[in-house]
Amino acid sequence: MNPSRPYLMRGLYEWVLDNDCTPYVLVDANILGVQVPMEHVNDGQIVLNVSPSAVRDLLINNDAMSFNARFAGVTQNVYVPIVAVLAIYAKENGEGMVFGNEAGAPDPNTPPPEPLKEVPKAPLGSEKVTSIGRPSLTVVK
Repeated sequence: MNPSRPYLMRGLYEWVLDNDCTPYVLVDANILGVQVPMEHVNDGQIVLNVSPSAVRDLLINNDAMSFNARFAGVTQNVYVPIVAVLAIYAKENGEGMVFGNEAGAPDPNTPPPEPLKEVPKAPLGSEKVTSIGRPSLTVVK
C-alpha cells in the first residue's frame, strides 16, 4: 500500500483551514532532498507556516510538499519530501498530528528518484491541494 502520510497531510491541511486556523508544518531539515532556508533551522528542524496567505503555489502530492514563500523579505522555493514532514498542526491551539515511522514509506536518507533542479509548480488554475489516488484510513492509538 502507499504511505498514508500525504493523504493525512492533505486532509489535515483542509481541516485546519476549515476551522479558521493557521496550518503549521514541522520539518526534519536533515532529510535528504529538503530545500528550506537553512538560516531558519533550529536543532535540525524548521516550522513552516503553510497558510494560503503565507505561501504561493502550494502543492502536496504523494512524494513531496512544495511552495514559494518569503523569508526575511526574499522569495524562496521550498521543497519538502513527505517523509521529512514530522507534524502538521494548527498554530492557534496545537491540534493536529505528529507522524511516526510508517510501513511502506521510503527511507528518508536515500536520494530522491531524480535530481531536483527547481521546485515543481502547480499548473495555473489548479487546486492548491490536490489528491492523487484513493485515501485509506487506519486506527491510530
